[in-house]
Amino acid sequence: MATIIDGRSLAKTINTQTSKRVAKLNQQGIHPGIAVVIAGDDSASLIYTRNKHKKAMKLGINSVLKKYPFNVSQDELLAEIDKLNKDDSIDAILVQQPMPPQIDSRIITNAISPEKDVDGLNPLNLGKLFANQNTNYPIACTPRGIMRMLEEYNVKLKGQNVVIIGRSILVGKPLLALLNNADATVTMAGRSTTNLSRLTQTADILIVAAGVPHLISAKDIKAGATVIDVGINRLSTGKLTGDVDFDSAKEKAGLITPVPGGVGPMTIATLMEQTVDLAQWRHHG
Repeated sequence: MATIIDGRSLAKTINTQTSKRVAKLNQQGIHPGIAVVIAGDDSASLIYTRNKHKKAMKLGINSVLKKYPFNVSQDELLAEIDKLNKDDSIDAILVQQPMPPQIDSRIITNAISPEKDVDGLNPLNLGKLFANQNTNYPIACTPRGIMRMLEEYNVKLKGQNVVIIGRSILVGKPLLALLNNADATVTMAGRSTTNLSRLTQTADILIVAAGVPHLISAKDIKAGATVIDVGINRLSTGKLTGDVDFDSAKEKAGLITPVPGGVGPMTIATLMEQTVDLAQWRHHG
């Protein structure tokens, strides 16, 4: 039976630390601020955005929500990003995905100032990550949160075989760089990878971010492996589930994250933590 990685508990610890950091910065006249830009009425995005806003305010972080209709133009969003880049009260800018089809999300992401790019997706920040530069720069929040979980649970990385299923710029690619930088041996796969199960059975650490409910079950896991489930899928019953069949996998894995209660809380906690980082770096270097 696997040890369950408690993302909620760890996120609570991080949030407590973040709140204390905010109070300390406030004493220095620094008031961290985050702006979230959302377009359209995707229900999941709206809920997620509201949760971010509530958490920021609870931790003492100034939170601004810029909501646009589904038919917003790209020029309108770019103008908003430009204003936020120049707004001295805003330290972190996040554009909520997915964007409406008329919007090229890459152009919007690239327009965010690298110093305010709290999602770590600007090419300059991604380049620093892949180059493993020893400087201050933001890293995609979910990968950063996953690395924190692995550290907290004393998961060895150096020399370990890691398989990541999912090649997204938000999760898979930054994780590839982070794990490579930690001297792990990393293989990146996708839903269409030939003999995927054969590959996943070699993984000491398996990270699944494919967006396919129950893509991975016990038969696909190496005994004793650490399994990180990034997937959040809502079934027709309304139940939330991950990309891993938790009930079967927990009988074979050594460590495993649940859904919900695993990676999700860590992503929001890391977003808040990194917002404070950006404020501190901007004022103190």
